[in-house]
Amino acid sequence: MAVAQRSRRQAEHNPSTEVEVSIVMPCLNEAETLAICIRKAQQAIEKDGLAAEIIVADNGSTDGSLAVARELGVRVVDVPRKGYGSALIGGIEAARGELVIMGDADDSYDFLAIAPLVAKLREGYDLVMGNRFTGGIKAGAMVWSHRWVGN
Repeated sequence: MAVAQRSRRQAEHNPSTEVEVSIVMPCLNEAETLAICIRKAQQAIEKDGLAAEIIVADNGSTDGSLAVARELGVRVVDVPRKGYGSALIGGIEAARGELVIMGDADDSYDFLAIAPLVAKLREGYDLVMGNRFTGGIKAGAMVWSHRWVGN
């Protein structure tokens, strides 16, 4: 899970007095796992007392992902330009929080573990990154090039 702090200038252009943290989940046909991710993020927000919002940046899902997100009461942002990067950018642009947490909607990140990341950002760090491979990578779960080069 990568976490980036928005600049004060950006926050002034997208003001919010109530939201400190925006959790952005880029999404393309993640109906099977999206609810798990949203619920984990909602639990973390509640447990950690965060002033936060959850944004699903949808990149054209056709599998019911939008219905899942809306049913769970999160903001859905339609990102018509295709691609993972476009979905991330669209979600970040829609974010109202000064702090932005980005994590995939496929349950490969633990949204329950955002408090330590937010704490470091509050200390003044510009960027904090988590590790979704805590405990290692299961044999066969990732091709060798991604395991050693691309991830």
